[in-house]
Amino acid sequence: QVQLVESGGGLVQAGGSLRLSCAASGSIFSLVTMGWYRQAPGKQREMVAVITSGGSTNYEDSVKGRFTVSRDNAKNTVYLQMNSLKPEDTAVYYCGLSYSWPKKYDFWGQGTQVTVSS
Repeated sequence: QVQLVESGGGLVQAGGSLRLSCAASGSIFSLVTMGWYRQAPGKQREMVAVITSGGSTNYEDSVKGRFTVSRDNAKNTVYLQMNSLKPEDTAVYYCGLSYSWPKKYDFWGQGTQVTVSS
């Protein structure tokens, strides 16, 4: 059974930085695509960043130049470095694991809250 555990969320002032981590177990991590998504109150979940098994990345337009997704296959962990945070980045952030991206995600973590104060 695959488990994903996110960490690193918290409260930060606008302009600050946070680094989220997502540790995966029970999967051949190096072969999967990992994604970071977020969901703000009253809004649908949206893609933030994706990193494939080959290291290719995609970003949502509003985070380009501010967020960086990376992975450490030796540690079965994916990271999301978030800089220049804005109040509109406030959301619950989830990591997902996909064996067949972009078709679907197979597993999700429990989410970590990120709150950016103005």
